[in-house]
Amino acid sequence: MSGSGDDKHLKPDTRVARAGRRPEWTGPVVNPPVWRASTHLYATEADRKAAGKAQKDGDFFYGRRGAPTQWALADALTQIEPGAAGTVLYPSGVAAILGALLAVLRTGDHLLMTDNAYDPSRSMALGLLKRMGITHSFFDPLDLPAFEALAYEHKPRAVWLESPGSLTMEVCDVPALAATAREAGAVTLIDNTWASALGFAALEHGCDITVQSLSKHVGGHSDLMMGAASAGEHWYKALRRTSHELGQVVSPDDAALAARGLRTMPIRLRQSTASAKRIAAWLSEQPQVAQVMCPMLESDPGHALWSRDFTGGCGLFSFLLASDDPAASGRVADALDLFGIGYSWGGYESLALPIAPHEHRTVMGSPTLTESGPEGGGDAGAGPRPALRLSIGLEDPEDLIADLARGLAGMENQ
Repeated sequence: MSGSGDDKHLKPDTRVARAGRRPEWTGPVVNPPVWRASTHLYATEADRKAAGKAQKDGDFFYGRRGAPTQWALADALTQIEPGAAGTVLYPSGVAAILGALLAVLRTGDHLLMTDNAYDPSRSMALGLLKRMGITHSFFDPLDLPAFEALAYEHKPRAVWLESPGSLTMEVCDVPALAATAREAGAVTLIDNTWASALGFAALEHGCDITVQSLSKHVGGHSDLMMGAASAGEHWYKALRRTSHELGQVVSPDDAALAARGLRTMPIRLRQSTASAKRIAAWLSEQPQVAQVMCPMLESDPGHALWSRDFTGGCGLFSFLLASDDPAASGRVADALDLFGIGYSWGGYESLALPIAPHEHRTVMGSPTLTESGPEGGGDAGAGPRPALRLSIGLEDPEDLIADLARGLAGMENQ
């Protein structure tokens, strides 16, 4: 759905509050009603033919193309994404990832994918895309010379980024990687779910398409599944066309939930970010913790790039335990009372998830961050340290710290 409005001069919080609220969709009320309809009726046969020929955004055609409830959400996401001409909605974040890749890639193309990408993204490269005759290479996003060599060797059609990286939170130089990709003739796509458009303006930093899971920060309440992809005019048209060809559609009820969640996203992000920084700093001082992976901390290797390119963060970060027992992370998670054990993140509730980053790497292998050798502080060859990923919600951070203290103490008592 292409965006409209001239609110670019307004501050982000104001844009979020106003975005997508066109009078023709909302009428006299604040929010657009929930339009549940598969069939759209036409006054005349001439009107039906005209609508079928034009197929404009925001015009009624058929339920699969959406109605004001979905249009308002897509329009709002476009208006808060600097540089976007339009946004396409998908029934999940993974569907958005696939929809974006299929809008760019064809049989015989080559894809370069960051080695620390979200596991379902990796699985697409290794599975569905491979079966379609699309080849791939994983690359270390922190090694710019190696990436440049790969780009000129393989002449990729697309480059897939994620920053911070999934699980281990490395921040890469997105503008530099995107510039190299462009010189090699490749399209740059990024999973920007961690920061969202409010924390990282992906298109303005050189990316062509930005993808996010709306199930996370936008929904904010762990009660919907949805994804989105935004782009400038050229790639938005490709996203829209591919989505229509795949028959992608989102429920109007879910779109209404996402639109409602969007209005409070800025304040939720600020609180979860502040709490995450407080908790990450505390964890970094605990003897049971070997390393905290949080680019919002000054001690993190990616902090300089994060400070340069990002305007905000979120409540998601990871940490390594000072233990060589792979079961230690599970014991800590089991001992926590205020953290649920589950996938996803970005909701109002805090989550703790034992993770094994070394199982999801190819080029980076078992990275230094997760080795128990000399850099990790353990015995050489002992294997990767146990790790946990935390999603900090809206609880009081002092209560969460107390809960983590009990969990870490319990690890020592086993």
